[in-house]
Amino acid sequence: MAPPWPPPTGASLRVGGLRVPSGVSEPPRDFHEARGAGGKSQQGWIWDPESPEDDDRKVRRREKNRVAAQRSRKKQTQKADKLHEEYECLEQENTMLRREIGKLTEELKHLTEALKEHEKMCPLLLCPLNFVPVPPRPDPVAGCLPR
Repeated sequence: MAPPWPPPTGASLRVGGLRVPSGVSEPPRDFHEARGAGGKSQQGWIWDPESPEDDDRKVRRREKNRVAAQRSRKKQTQKADKLHEEYECLEQENTMLRREIGKLTEELKHLTEALKEHEKMCPLLLCPLNFVPVPPRPDPVAGCLPR
């Protein structure tokens, strides 16, 4: 049975592999007439060969694409999760190191004060014979500490 001509308004009709645009009164006689000179479409005719094999191929291609997209999204999510975990670990390590810096700074202050107190009463430093002037040295630890 032949398809109705002209096709109902808004309907998509195929005639010999050509999709018939709505509002066209007469179908082309062949592919070349539909394409016109230079291969350009006339009156909106579009060469669109469709067969059950083409439909199956499209369905398989779409399914394959869908699976690939899911795999890509999953991989991207895993990468983001891994980066977030790494960020959390680095934050914890940073906090721990800052605490250690604080403790070491306090220990340095305590030991410096103890040394100053000891120097005031050290018998070796008080004896004039043992006294050798020593130029002041820069504090090697002070350059390493955060400001």
